[in-house]
Amino acid sequence: MPSYLVETYLARGRAGERAARERRARSAAEELAREGVDVGFDRSIHVPEDELCFFVFSAASGRDAALVAVRADLEPLRIVETITSKEER
Repeated sequence: MPSYLVETYLARGRAGERAARERRARSAAEELAREGVDVGFDRSIHVPEDELCFFVFSAASGRDAALVAVRADLEPLRIVETITSKEER
């Protein structure tokens, strides 16, 4: 299944919010999966210096990744499909 990177803003001084956002992302993905949407939460990556936080979802489409991001109230700036080096081997 494809992976999607959801880019969000997270101010350096509010880094403690990452855990709460991650819980919301996981919960929203689980809720949508119960509703039949093929999505899953993989992980988050916080880059404090750039004030960005990325959430990685496995999803059947970019639309589904956007749906889970909005439901989790992540306020996405951008959503892009990703390919990891592990997939290229």
